[in-house]
Amino acid sequence: MFIHCVYFWLKPGLSKDQVHLFTRGLQSLVGIEIVRMGYFGTPAGTDRPIIDRSYSYALVCVFDGKEGHDAYQIHPDHDVFRDECGDLWDQVRIYDFEQA
Repeated sequence: MFIHCVYFWLKPGLSKDQVHLFTRGLQSLVGIEIVRMGYFGTPAGTDRPIIDRSYSYALVCVFDGKEGHDAYQIHPDHDVFRDECGDLWDQVRIYDFEQA
């Protein structure tokens, strides 16, 4: 399995409509047919010094393998998300890994 983890830091001062557009975009990503499992949300309420809760939203997508991930990257819905939502965040970090 190939796991794709994305962390977004949204721009301050976004309207409710802009945040809704962003979350609808995340929903469209986890709905892409090659995503085997997909989740998104805001930081959990855990509070320990080692936990980074500075991000606004996280997205995790699981694929059967790297080929699925690569197809996801060029999927039209992924392009729409980047086009419609790319100006809503200040920063994004991606951590990909393959199941050991």
